[in-house]
Amino acid sequence: MAALTFTHQNLLHFTPKLTTSKPYLKPKRTKTKLSIQTIRESPQASFTDQFVLQLADSLEDSLPSSSSSLPLQKLRDNSSETLLSTQWPSRKDESFRFTDTSFIKNSDINPISHPPNSLDLLEVSRDTQFESFNFVDGFLVDSSFSSSNLPDGVYVGSLSKLSSEGILKRVCELLGDFEWGDLFWSVNGLGAPDLMVVYVPEGCRVGNPIYLKYIAVDGADKGSKKMPLSNPRVFVLVEKGGEVGIVEEFVGKVGSECYWTNSVLEVVVGEGGKVSHSYVQKQSLSAAHIKWTSVRQEKTSTYELVEVSTGGKLSRHNVHVQQLGSDTVTELTTFHLSVGDQTQDLHSRIVLDHPRGYSQQLHKCIVAHSSGQAVFDGNVKVNKYAQQTDAGQLTRGLLLEPRATVNVKPNLQIIADDVKCSHGAAISDLEDGQLFYFQARGIDLETAREALVFSFGAEVIDKLPYSFVQKQVKDHVKALLKSRRKGSS
Repeated sequence: MAALTFTHQNLLHFTPKLTTSKPYLKPKRTKTKLSIQTIRESPQASFTDQFVLQLADSLEDSLPSSSSSLPLQKLRDNSSETLLSTQWPSRKDESFRFTDTSFIKNSDINPISHPPNSLDLLEVSRDTQFESFNFVDGFLVDSSFSSSNLPDGVYVGSLSKLSSEGILKRVCELLGDFEWGDLFWSVNGLGAPDLMVVYVPEGCRVGNPIYLKYIAVDGADKGSKKMPLSNPRVFVLVEKGGEVGIVEEFVGKVGSECYWTNSVLEVVVGEGGKVSHSYVQKQSLSAAHIKWTSVRQEKTSTYELVEVSTGGKLSRHNVHVQQLGSDTVTELTTFHLSVGDQTQDLHSRIVLDHPRGYSQQLHKCIVAHSSGQAVFDGNVKVNKYAQQTDAGQLTRGLLLEPRATVNVKPNLQIIADDVKCSHGAAISDLEDGQLFYFQARGIDLETAREALVFSFGAEVIDKLPYSFVQKQVKDHVKALLKSRRKGSS
């Protein structure tokens, strides 16, 4: 699959990956004598990355000394074993071809070993109309959410405080059962200090959304080599016919510039269940933000994601959705905005294995800085038995500055023969015809550009299911675009 690179000048470069066929060679019979030393050599020795091993050691040292529950300890053991043979990703790796992670590797990474004191928390704004659960530097702290407002049988809270043996057994069965994770997935699995569990029993509908606010408090000054690392992790299990809304908001304390948030959200949606997921990322423009979202859907279930990402010097969201039954619905809608020297990266994978599956994906991005870039690598795989599938994928990019870059790699793999599938990509600056339409009605050029740029992203923001979140995000995006105009004037 060729990758398409677009610059502001709207030039198109095809860089296909070619494989040269080799002539058939008849194998020669040779006798090989193996020494005892060769047999005993560890198969992982040649794959060991010393930097990753040092990071793993520091993660283990940062963990609480108290004993962990069985599911969390199992997750840590599996992640630790995986890290032994995992290399730090580089631009030579296909999945990181356009994403440079050396910004993180060259920093002094310090896993955060304890939450900040209460005085620090008072400085953080909690401007949400919903009751919320707060993660501070990766630690789940006292929340403003009252369990009395939850329906019977619903559990939302720390795994360490979970008393139900039935729920604990289900979490143990499903947690971390995922084969597609990369190094950052394993780093979180080893370094997560706790696990937050959202459990919705069969047939239960949770009215108000579960609002998760992730706050980065410990951070270094801009330009510093120090990089505090947090690893929040959430597991959502919705049983048959259940329904819940999840809102994730990532922010940083004013004055905390440089840090690394490495987050994981696992979602399991039972038969006929529904999860509405809103994800808003507005952390520091000097921070690293890497997130994994893994979703498993049973038949007739629905998963809807609406994402708005504006923060981070490096921001990458890995989304993996596996449809495990027929008549399953998946919708992914994302908007990325780069107003500085930023990389906004979305890597998504949707796997359809059963009949009458439905998936729609819309990715939109604005790059408003000459050193900024956006990356989209979207893979939709329609396997042999996914007949009568309806799958669509569209990515649209808006480049507002010279040398601004968008790298897109839409990928639609179809093995089934009775499907309706489509994908497309469009990258450009604002069209002269659109600007002329405004000017012909007495609207000046600058106001016309502002309206068109904002409306480009508003298409996604308007899909956020809660009006309060919509307003908050719109105000934030307008402020970023306004600061960009002031900086360029």
